[in-house]
Amino acid sequence: MITIGDTFHNFVDGVIIAGAFLADFRLGVVTALAIVAHEIPQEIGDFMILLHSGYTRTKALLLNFLTGVSMVFGALFGYFALKAMEGWTPILLGLAGASMLYVAMSDLIPGLHKRAELGATLQQIVLIALGIGSVALVGHLIGHEH
Repeated sequence: MITIGDTFHNFVDGVIIAGAFLADFRLGVVTALAIVAHEIPQEIGDFMILLHSGYTRTKALLLNFLTGVSMVFGALFGYFALKAMEGWTPILLGLAGASMLYVAMSDLIPGLHKRAELGATLQQIVLIALGIGSVALVGHLIGHEH
């Protein structure tokens, strides 16, 4: 189940990256960086789940690689499909942004409330600030290219 879900997830990420690049190069770079930052810990987690499920390291790595390749197929599909239907790109980007906000509001925020001790709260604030700072930094650096 994890490989099927991750394959679909990566394919959709590829479509989103293609749509972002079609809308604006800088938006594509920021979107790709954000997705890569999100994918690294997810893929490590998937790898660990596969190992825990009895797969060998080689087979778990191969399965993770194959699910990751679906992002390339999603990007190619998204590029050609959205290039042919340019009016869909803003809709796709709106849906992608809305889904990210939904995940943050429904999954991440309630998880923050489960650990209410001061140390955990400070850690969450620092991590949120680092996330905002990294987005601002990338936006600043990319904004100066053009």
